Amino acid sequence: MTLPEAIQALEDLSGDPRTSLPEDLFLFASRITPLVNVDLLIQDQDHRTLLTWRSDSHYGSGWHIPGGVIRYQETACHRLHEVARLELGASVDFEPAPIAVMESMAPTRNRGHFISLLYRCRLTSALDPQRAAASPPAPGTWRWHPGPPDDLLPVHHMYRGFLSQLSMLH
Repeated sequence: MTLPEAIQALEDLSGDPRTSLPEDLFLFASRITPLVNVDLLIQDQDHRTLLTWRSDSHYGSGWHIPGGVIRYQETACHRLHEVARLELGASVDFEPAPIAVMESMAPTRNRGHFISLLYRCRLTSALDPQRAAASPPAPGTWRWHPGPPDDLLPVHHMYRGFLSQLSMLH
């Protein structure tokens, strides 16, 4: 099989890349190109930051800023709204430009290079109370944090300065 034939076979199997990709194809793409994602910095009047619990084979277990990879031909605006809906069961407004653009690289080849756009967001609806974290937290649950937690995922250590009370001043 030639490379163009292999690429055509992958395209035939991939479906619509604007909605999602099969996991194996997504991981292949993440091995050969950086991924662009949005992260939602949501802070309340008490200077706490809303984080969600993650536990998976890519990053391990810990708290992280809600976020998601931008799909093909999807706007950052749409992905921000989708992350709020999917991860928090809520809706948000956000500043039109990211407050930070960060680059991270992990030693793994799967999901190993990200360009992250951090947006300051504000909740415009209540959080889904069914997703509030218990102790211990379950994947996909949320909790307010007064500062960076000790179990912040290492990939989000780049955001530690934004998780303090000083980050509310702008």
